Amino acid sequence: MSGPDRVRDYVCRCEEIPRSAVQQAIQEGNVTLNDIKRRTRAGMGVCQGIFCLRSVAEMIEAEAGVSADSLEPMTARPPARLVTLGSLAALNPEE
Repeated sequence: MSGPDRVRDYVCRCEEIPRSAVQQAIQEGNVTLNDIKRRTRAGMGVCQGIFCLRSVAEMIEAEAGVSADSLEPMTARPPARLVTLGSLAALNPEE
């Protein structure tokens, strides 16, 4: 699959989580936003769920019957960035 169809298949564009992965997680009993986040990584990307949060909530509502408005917000954490040992070694502690 390529182009627009592939983009629509992703619930979380940052982490490239397909709609099917979220549906499977819901079918396995994960019916909170944090459950879905832990199970699929949806919402763990750079945007921290800004683009996918509502879609995931709507999927939970459609698949599990849990009202999207009643879901607790996802636990937000700033995204981590990988830092090489070389960059850390190059830091000057006196600066």
